[in-house]
Formats: sequence, C-alpha cells, structure tokens
Amino acid sequence: MPIYAYRCEACGFAKDVLQKISDAPLTDCPECGKAEFRKQLTAAGFQLKGTGWYVTDFRGGSGGSAGTSAPATAPGGEAAGSSAATTAASSASDSKPAAA
Repeated sequence: MPIYAYRCEACGFAKDVLQKISDAPLTDCPECGKAEFRKQLTAAGFQLKGTGWYVTDFRGGSGGSAGTSAPATAPGGEAAGSSAATTAASSASDSKPAAA
C-alpha cells in the first residue's frame, strides 16, 4: 500500500497516511477539523541502481555493458566448450601439411 502525504491548507498540519489506491482521499484535518486536508504531490521514494536499469546498458557498441557477460561454465568448472574447442584447434593445426 502506498504512503500519501497530506497537508491542511487551513492550519498547516502535515501527515503521511498509509492508504490503498482505491481508498477515497482524506478531506477533514485531524488537527483543526476543517475540510482543507489535501493530498500532496511528492517525489518517488526509490531509486533504480545497478546494471540493467538504464537505457544505455542495453545498447550495443562501446560504453554500455551489453556483451560483457561472463562465459557459461561447464559442470567441471571450465568454460563451456573451451577445452573441446582448444583440443580440436590444436589437433587440426598439427595435421595440416606445412605450407611451402
């Protein structure tokens, strides 16, 4: 449930009230009793921090964090496909005839 800030325009009394979105706004001031209790416009109380929250994090090219993820690891703790690719590459280079 959101917290709404209220302020009385007659006496200046201010209070934060926990209400459902569907609840009717309060109108009577609990301090002076007048029907001048108004809901205030306030800034959001949270910030989005970390990677993945900004538009620049999803752009390709330099400067963003796109494409900088770590390689997946195999159950043995090695990078997936790294040992098989290395073995295949070394045996392929050994079997080629020398260029003249």
